[in-house]
Amino acid sequence: MSWTEVPVDTAPAAGAVLLSGIPGSGKSTVAAALAARFTASAHIEVDALQELIVTGGRWPSPEPDAEADRQIFLRARNACLLADSFVTAGFLPVIDDVVVRRAHLDFYRRQIAVGPLHCVVLAPGAAKAGERDRARDKTLTTDWSFLDTAMRDELTGEALWIDNAELTVAETVDAVLAATGLTDR
Repeated sequence: MSWTEVPVDTAPAAGAVLLSGIPGSGKSTVAAALAARFTASAHIEVDALQELIVTGGRWPSPEPDAEADRQIFLRARNACLLADSFVTAGFLPVIDDVVVRRAHLDFYRRQIAVGPLHCVVLAPGAAKAGERDRARDKTLTTDWSFLDTAMRDELTGEALWIDNAELTVAETVDAVLAATGLTDR
């Protein structure tokens, strides 16, 4: 039996979802659950892309760090390249990333080449996100609650906002689907 190359691309997916929110807002959990609602989908964790850097990686910090800022955009670009590849192959990509600034969101919008980018912010509030963060195994060493105010100042009116403070994961996924109009084919 011989192996032959097969086409990778198929009918494209209906675009991509960028799921944002401060740490503890439920991004990764909701992104995985949202992706699971589709027959063909992918969950792109931007933190996992950062972890691909073997040496020289710089994680974001509250302190000014030009190199960490550059890497925020590098990982966003790589997420968009992956998302475009998945879209053209018929998989709906769900990207989860902490997008706080309008410039960062605009970068995502410029980098996504295929299909619409549905931008959704999970906004349970800083207190609820902190409570969730303290209850999970992955505990952050930095208090990022200040990002809630920054995100609201920069991104209000720029994305779909969902207050998921009192919603279950399934209810939050339902709210994302309703807000974006996305359905499985």
